[in-house]
Amino acid sequence: MDQNEIAAKTNIESSSETDSSSFEGDRNEGFEVEMELPKGMVCKKYGESWKKYQTYDLPVDESQDDRASRIKLCSFQRPHMRAFHFAWWSYHVAFLMWFSISPLLYEVQESLNIDKEQIWSSSIAAVSGTIVMRFVLGPFCDKFGSRIPMGVILLISAIPTALTGLVHSVTGLCILRFFIGIGGSTFVMCQYWTTTMFTKECVGTANATVGGWGNLGGGITQILMGSILFPIFKDHVYGGDSNKAWRTVCVFPALLGLITAYCVIQYTDDSPKGNYSKLKKIQKMDKVDVGKSFMDGARNLNTWLLFVQYACCFGVEITMNNAAALYFRDEFALRTEHAAAVASVFGWMNLFARGTGGWISDVANRQWGTTGRLGWQSLVLLLEGTMVVVFANCANHSLASSIVVLVFFSIFVQAAEGSTYGIVPYVNPKVTGSISGIVGAGGNVGSVVFSLLFRQLDSKTAFTIMGSTIILTSVLSIFIRIPGQQQTTTAAEAGLVAGCCCNKKPHDDDPAKREEKAPPQTV
Repeated sequence: MDQNEIAAKTNIESSSETDSSSFEGDRNEGFEVEMELPKGMVCKKYGESWKKYQTYDLPVDESQDDRASRIKLCSFQRPHMRAFHFAWWSYHVAFLMWFSISPLLYEVQESLNIDKEQIWSSSIAAVSGTIVMRFVLGPFCDKFGSRIPMGVILLISAIPTALTGLVHSVTGLCILRFFIGIGGSTFVMCQYWTTTMFTKECVGTANATVGGWGNLGGGITQILMGSILFPIFKDHVYGGDSNKAWRTVCVFPALLGLITAYCVIQYTDDSPKGNYSKLKKIQKMDKVDVGKSFMDGARNLNTWLLFVQYACCFGVEITMNNAAALYFRDEFALRTEHAAAVASVFGWMNLFARGTGGWISDVANRQWGTTGRLGWQSLVLLLEGTMVVVFANCANHSLASSIVVLVFFSIFVQAAEGSTYGIVPYVNPKVTGSISGIVGAGGNVGSVVFSLLFRQLDSKTAFTIMGSTIILTSVLSIFIRIPGQQQTTTAAEAGLVAGCCCNKKPHDDDPAKREEKAPPQTV
């Protein structure tokens, strides 16, 4: 190929490449520039390092692979804010499907004629389904990015959600909830995506916000399924038949899951510079060995300390999503609709609490480095455990006092989750996906353990043991050792963490090193 032919190819314009903010004409395949330059040549338009977008809606840090240094909530522009909003929305929809049946468990229990232990067995199955997938999807994100795994998992989870009405036995209920629970693993892609899109200085806030707004689905589903759709279908569609009502309402979140899966794959990007498949094709990103990525994350002690701490915050939230409606119905003799409305309060705190936890972690990092993040982690876990113990003793008092304590209990749970994922990107930046998956799986393991307590013990004893366990794990932060944790963030450290998805060598931005290279030809 002569230089004139190359020049002609490089001048191809794609009008939608940087300006599109709507879905129209905005599919992924319309953006790719299928071209490779001869070694030693540089494209005038794209420069030495090809990337999908030449301008961004947000300020970016080139030393961190064009990650955005600011969050602009009202923007939906590709790539950063489009990924931000799809990250939380996809996880939110997964939560809607995952816990769509939770506010209706009393009705399910009555219809299937099963006992409390069998109901809790189905809840344990629901959180067990995502444990293995979280372990697996972490290294898969390192290899393939977030977009494709997110769409595939939403699709897989939507199918059994739509089939909820076909359940007629406790065995069928457990199997169904197990496969629906796979949707909970979308959390890994959610967190990996924002880690890929935002700089180290604001990644705590970004991760916490998308995680919190995703978890908000746990509160929304209590209201949507238990207090809105269920009574509508029961009273106005089926003439008071609650059995038909709970068997029908789960079709709605399943439909949302299918639509979201399609949009995620078609209208988003894996990273600021483009999709992983393209970056690998033009050799701007190294291929990742899934097995090695997982082992590198698993061999790090910090990963497992955070695994335990996340079990004591996200594990608590998942347990409460399954337990809250049943608890308020049993302890205060509320109707299903009313118990679901009260239980939703716990999930609604995600609107701000998890994001606040991540924001405080970022502020502490600016003041005291990673030590500040770890100090905040211990404090918020201590406060969370204390509030759980207080909540355990509220049943003897009024419903109002229980709700007030529930609010503060929930705030500290969500804040601890945000704090944990403010630390995760520091552990081993090159395998952040694997570490994110392992730590995320800790939340589900914690939920299984705590659910077993509620399955076998009365609520007060189960809450007391759970709260005491959380308090004990708050001290684990002192054993977390991260390189440079005594220092505040610097540009050099930022460059290290930036390598979590696109492998850039430390000297790539060193002017002295660049001068050693022969001047390339321009095209």
